Amino acid sequence: MILDSPVSLKKLGDMLLEVGILTKEQLKEALELQKQSGGKLGHILLQLGYVTEEVLLTFLGKQAGMQFISLQEYGDIPESIIKSVPESVVRRQNLIPIEKKGKKLTVAMSDPFNVFAIDDLKLMTGFDINIAIAPEKEIKETIEKYYTAKGSMEDVLKDIDKVEDTDLEVVEEKDAGVDIVALEKQGGEAPVVKLVNFILGDAVRQRASDIHIEPYEKNFRVRYRVDGVLHEQQPPPKKLQNAIISRIKIMASLDISEHRLPQDGRMKIKVMDHEIDLRVSVLPTSFGEKVVMRLCDSSALCVDLNKLGLEPESLAIFQKNITRPYGIILVTGPTGSGKTTTLYSALSTVNHPDSNIMTIEDPVEFVLPGINQVQARPDIGLTFSAGLRSFLRQDPNIIMVGEIRDTETAEIAINAALTGHLVFSTLHTNDAPGTITRLNNMGIEPFLATSTIIMVIAQRLLRTICKYCKEPYEVSSEHVISLGVKPEQLTGKKVTLYHGRGCEHCSQGYRGRLGCYEILEMSDELRELIIKKVPTHVLRQAAIKNGMTTLRDSALRKLLSGVTTVEEVLRVTTGDIG
Repeated sequence: MILDSPVSLKKLGDMLLEVGILTKEQLKEALELQKQSGGKLGHILLQLGYVTEEVLLTFLGKQAGMQFISLQEYGDIPESIIKSVPESVVRRQNLIPIEKKGKKLTVAMSDPFNVFAIDDLKLMTGFDINIAIAPEKEIKETIEKYYTAKGSMEDVLKDIDKVEDTDLEVVEEKDAGVDIVALEKQGGEAPVVKLVNFILGDAVRQRASDIHIEPYEKNFRVRYRVDGVLHEQQPPPKKLQNAIISRIKIMASLDISEHRLPQDGRMKIKVMDHEIDLRVSVLPTSFGEKVVMRLCDSSALCVDLNKLGLEPESLAIFQKNITRPYGIILVTGPTGSGKTTTLYSALSTVNHPDSNIMTIEDPVEFVLPGINQVQARPDIGLTFSAGLRSFLRQDPNIIMVGEIRDTETAEIAINAALTGHLVFSTLHTNDAPGTITRLNNMGIEPFLATSTIIMVIAQRLLRTICKYCKEPYEVSSEHVISLGVKPEQLTGKKVTLYHGRGCEHCSQGYRGRLGCYEILEMSDELRELIIKKVPTHVLRQAAIKNGMTTLRDSALRKLLSGVTTVEEVLRVTTGDIG
């Protein structure tokens, strides 16, 4: 990614200031944060959300007389052009050849001021090099598309079929950050090592968030969760079950001799030149140990509030409340609903040099510059409650607790809010009003909840339609009204909706996810109802009357705007007609 030009970091800031991309206050804040945490100015500006990568790259491209392009919209690159630059150079310098005319080779780079790479390309290819600027993420995806020998499970199993069970071995790697892509190509590796590396690398290529490896009586199943939905993959042979699970346990530093108790571990892999953390959970079942691996890619973290999927009125409420000096803000939803991303986006927005922000998480999924993050360690007594209690002696302004799991943690969080701190945390409830009932069940008195809670956010993730194969179709207005759309939102008897037909860029017509949100902002009327301990449905109706957008309403807006499908709305918000 382009973050700085050959001119000084201050000069880059001045140039962005001159054209109105930054304000003086924003530049001052970014430079102060840079002094504290180090790093490049462009990266800090992106983290703060003051510029987008596209704006920054386009601006720097104009300054340097270079073209900005989107590789996602560029089209296919001929094989002859791809072969003009060796894969080792492409991966090391993070560039991709895209066009060749006569003696001129056009190369897309994320850092076009890397003069050493440009000089090497000239000597290596014999061409004059023309530079185009493209986002780092798009370059990595394009490299993966054209250079990685993906193969298939059949290719990997060819060698394994020739090996007897007794010949299978598990080799421990000393370097947990070993490059999976490179290992796939090393034909002399132990078969099981090669197979596990293929599964991990293939999951990353398919943009999976989780890998499920499940043993059954007569078969062995592998599934990837892509955009929130599990997809079955071609399974390895049942005879490799124990060897594969042992291999994963070794990589995650787990006890391979323990088969009766659950175990949790972590490991790192390196794919496309960036590291991915994997949280590994092993659970004994009737026919062997089931393994679930959660993939955490910090480079894919979105901390821009404008890109989360909040409706304009919900975004305004969100932004207003996260700048309050004290109180509690809770984010609710099931596992994998994007709660952590929402919290990180909020923290990044309020992360200023004059604030002391502290978090205790289990685990710390992504590192945020300028924020003090603590990993919870229940095995040694560092629980959420213990960490939170210690935080109050560290003079914090803003605190984030990964999850309120028990009464003790809830009570300390409430006391922190009562003594002038802004507290962020999560709970597992089905909707925003249900959070109050959950706290009551944990023993929190209603008057304490009403005194401290300022906002509750319930959320889900909707799969979004692939832009490459998106197609329109018409339905009657009665059809969408039956889903919960209000008649006044429609303009005619027919409504145009969209779906994806499926293509090489997506998974069954979907690519990526976007949040739908239900934001309950505390009001005097709601506080009175909470004190009276009214049922959740009464509280919900009062919140809707006061203007709360429900999860179903949020999802329907995305349906009508062509972002998602009817099937997704029904899958994610079933029962929420509110």
